[in-house]
Amino acid sequence: MTQKGEAMSTAAEVASNLEAFRVEPHPAPASDAVRAAALAQLSFGTQFTDHMVRVSWNPNDGWHNHRVEPYGPLTLDPAAAVLHYGQEVFEGLKAYRWEDGSVWAFRPHANAQRMQRSAWRLALPELPVEDFMGSIEALVRADAAWVPGTEESSLYLRPFMYAHEAFLGVRPARHIEYLVIASPVGPYFAGGVKPVSIWIEKDFHRAGPGGTGAAKCGGNYAASLMPQVNAYAKGYEQVLYLDAKTGTMLEELGGMNVFLVMRDGTVVTPVSNGNILEGITRSSVLELLAEDHVTVVERDITLAEVRAGLESGEIAEVFACGTAAVVTPIGKFGSDEFELTVGDGTPGEVTMGIRTRLTDIQCGRAADAHGWMRRLV
Repeated sequence: MTQKGEAMSTAAEVASNLEAFRVEPHPAPASDAVRAAALAQLSFGTQFTDHMVRVSWNPNDGWHNHRVEPYGPLTLDPAAAVLHYGQEVFEGLKAYRWEDGSVWAFRPHANAQRMQRSAWRLALPELPVEDFMGSIEALVRADAAWVPGTEESSLYLRPFMYAHEAFLGVRPARHIEYLVIASPVGPYFAGGVKPVSIWIEKDFHRAGPGGTGAAKCGGNYAASLMPQVNAYAKGYEQVLYLDAKTGTMLEELGGMNVFLVMRDGTVVTPVSNGNILEGITRSSVLELLAEDHVTVVERDITLAEVRAGLESGEIAEVFACGTAAVVTPIGKFGSDEFELTVGDGTPGEVTMGIRTRLTDIQCGRAADAHGWMRRLV
């Protein structure tokens, strides 16, 4: 694989293999009434649209059989490699309905590139960017009526690929399936935008040096579930992980990157060191802050520094960011040794300001000077 950054030529950004996707309409799609009821009761990832995308791969044919087909169960052999060795990767992005009725995706080419990097790490074939772009366009066009238009809503798109080959030998699979499914969603956290509480996990780690921390694969998330259950039991909503090597430095939450806003206005975030996922929302936040002439520092951050900063007030705000929750204020940290409130426990000015800037671009309320948005419908 040729390692790539997010920068792409204009031609590559707009490339799409949309015409390759044949459409098999659902024989019994949801009625207007059923769909309206679903869109009126939005949660996160519990309801799905009428169709899904599927593309197959094998060494002889490469990526082939591009299609949009009715959403439904998958058929897997009990020996399918994904069930035994977890060879799979996925992505997450959103499509937003603008006031004029059009539908736009936020930085989908960056998701396409990150999926290639994840696939490379898991010894999966890399899906061409144009196939990724074509797949989300084909699905959203087929199910455009499922894109909600209410405040804090979107159509969440979940592209994923997995080892479909039936075998029990330990080697990369030779038959792969790539799919995209879609779910109309409301706010990630129930109750909308409000400060969340974070448990600092010291005994378990999400990833380590040389591991799969920078890949978006299911195993990383599976490893986070038990610590998440423990955090819930203690009254906390999310988990912050420390580095596996020393157990002293901040890395990321289970599904989000973290930022500290210092009293002097400087913003600090853990350095991208191969252990954390290079979030697309994270990179967007960094770019917007720099445009606002905010001093942004990516570096190692120790837990001791965070504790001292919260106690002294040197840390004024903390927020997390990711595709699902966008930008979320953090109001409290807890561990076996301390429980500390961030500032006065309410959302901070920098946090809410950057959230507004980002969501205004995503929802078409502000000009997209970066070329981040791509029209799908």
